[in-house]
Amino acid sequence: MPYALAIFDLDGTLADSFPWFLRTVNDIADRFGFRRVRDEDVEELRHASTREILSRLEVPLWKLPAIARHARRLKGEAASEISLFAGVEAMLRTLADNGVQLALVTSDSEANAREKLGGAAALFSHFDCSASLFGKPAKFRRVIRRAGVEPGQVIAIGDEVRDIEAARSVGIACGAVCWGYAAPAALRALGPDHVFERMDEIADAVCRHRRAD
Repeated sequence: MPYALAIFDLDGTLADSFPWFLRTVNDIADRFGFRRVRDEDVEELRHASTREILSRLEVPLWKLPAIARHARRLKGEAASEISLFAGVEAMLRTLADNGVQLALVTSDSEANAREKLGGAAALFSHFDCSASLFGKPAKFRRVIRRAGVEPGQVIAIGDEVRDIEAARSVGIACGAVCWGYAAPAALRALGPDHVFERMDEIADAVCRHRRAD
């Protein structure tokens, strides 16, 4: 069955926000009372699952909504520091030109997402934003209903372990990018349907899947 809908994550997938995150995370840690991230911790955390990261940093789970709101505000203030990865707009345009609906599901706010995407925002048919840390499955289901497609026609593309887990939980295909927050080895270990090492591979794989069907 061809892909009719591609659901994208934003940070680490389309937007190069990891450098901003590394500059900001310890200020957030101090504010909300969890462990600071040392330089030597970064690579280990990139190989961990989301739940493992929360445990290792001793993040109080009841504070997650407040942490997310604060992070969204800081991202909005730093919008000019966060750019799209090279080739994003061309890739999205190729998908749209080939009849693939585009959706964005992100923990960031829609306003922040649209600002980061710039002109590429117009290529998206569906936005479902401000997802909680483990809230993507519900948003995936809602976007799929709005798009009027079957789960077998959908691929979710992201850069974290939780993106793969969310896609699997709703029965859709998953693609993992190797240039984001999680280490490629951690993503490959979960056996996603597609692993993308370059931006142009996304359009090639999704459009090839459409042509094959």
